Amino acid sequence: MTIEAPSATQSTVDAMVVQHQVEQFLYHEAALLDSHSYEEWVALFTDDAHYFMPLRRTMTRRQLHLEFTKPGEMAYFDENKTWLETRAAKFATGTSWAEDPPSRTRHLVTNVRIVKDDGHELAVHSNFLLYRTRLKNDVDQWVGRREDRLRRVGTGLAIVKRFIYLDQTVLQSGNLSTFF
Repeated sequence: MTIEAPSATQSTVDAMVVQHQVEQFLYHEAALLDSHSYEEWVALFTDDAHYFMPLRRTMTRRQLHLEFTKPGEMAYFDENKTWLETRAAKFATGTSWAEDPPSRTRHLVTNVRIVKDDGHELAVHSNFLLYRTRLKNDVDQWVGRREDRLRRVGTGLAIVKRFIYLDQTVLQSGNLSTFF
């Protein structure tokens, strides 16, 4: 018996289905964050997850490879799932001064690209705009890109790695308590 390779049409349809699943996963994640469902959001991460947001420095063209700090160096966030759970639990207590009253956020995710799919994990790049308003007139915006590694689990996806690269080199916000 001969097994035929999938047709170009079938491969395209399969790729479109995966793209749709990834986008819906990221949109669901954004909705959880905007509705303050932080414990549900943390549940989207694997136990071995790494959540990292390096510092960005202005560099010359010759030194662009040094623009972002590396894991283990200074960073805004360099956390595992336990740290994410701890932060989410603190928000839930109402004793986190930076989030009481809570921020109002809108997470916009765009330009979602699957750059690698090995059948078990996917490398996904996306851009984001995170808008936050708090109290009467505190407004912050962060813009950047994310590099995620998503793992297929059961019938869904989970976040194994999230690296967040801000476009800003100087943050004007009074705190950085928001999840990206």
